[in-house]
Amino acid sequence: MVEFETIKSKEIKFGKNSFIEVSKRKVKTPVGENEFIALSRGYYLPDNTKRWRASIALPNEKDKREQIAELIKEFD
Repeated sequence: MVEFETIKSKEIKFGKNSFIEVSKRKVKTPVGENEFIALSRGYYLPDNTKRWRASIALPNEKDKREQIAELIKEFD
């Protein structure tokens, strides 16, 4: 059985009802555990519940996160 745990989560709202959620998650499997960073794009329904459109998992290594952040900053 695979189990996911959200350790920390923050979101950035944009547009009328959209958001980007950045979260640190842990996946637990019978073979072991692994932490990763998830970037998810979603939207709010009229009753304010969340729905997700897409998600990507990034490595948890600090140097890789910093490289990705620098690449994003280059797109001005």
